[in-house]
Amino acid sequence: MTNANSRVTIHMAASLDGFIARKDGSVDWLETSDEFVDGDTMDPEFVEAFLKTIDCYVMGSRTYETALRFESQGLGWAYGDKPTFVLTSRELPRTRDNIEFYSGDLTQLVNGRLRPRFRSIWFAGGGALCTECLRLGLADEVSYSIMPVLIFDGISFFDKLDKDILLHLAEAKAYKSGMVELRYEVLRHSGE
Repeated sequence: MTNANSRVTIHMAASLDGFIARKDGSVDWLETSDEFVDGDTMDPEFVEAFLKTIDCYVMGSRTYETALRFESQGLGWAYGDKPTFVLTSRELPRTRDNIEFYSGDLTQLVNGRLRPRFRSIWFAGGGALCTECLRLGLADEVSYSIMPVLIFDGISFFDKLDKDILLHLAEAKAYKSGMVELRYEVLRHSGE
């Protein structure tokens, strides 16, 4: 049974031109030196309180590998001790007990396993996985962190869809770092 109170959020940080990583998967451009004096401050207490609202994460294998690379570079594991579901058909290292690898049907995972157990489900990447989540009508909202940089080529936030997806802007925030956070509610596919 699906939990009517659960929400599936697609979240990604991307360049202004819509790329989540360079072609080689690197995200060195995420750290910028921009300053927007009228922006909100994203202090550690705010971030910690916000992360506590997320019940589980879903990600693709390349996003998982990027997170492991960050961890090996001393940047920590960004997903805490929350259950993390990695969609992959490849053999990958399982570095903690809260990681589960999954290679089955995405609708079954979300509606059959995650929605009944978790209230706040966050898709943390990558582009193909997030696109499939939207294509299947599984996402309730899209959270888009736009970084103040153009990288001109890379891995797109979304792959191509066969239909338009209508959205409603629910929130917009600008931060001192120059990042802009947009939160959209997913309305429906056009033509439905």
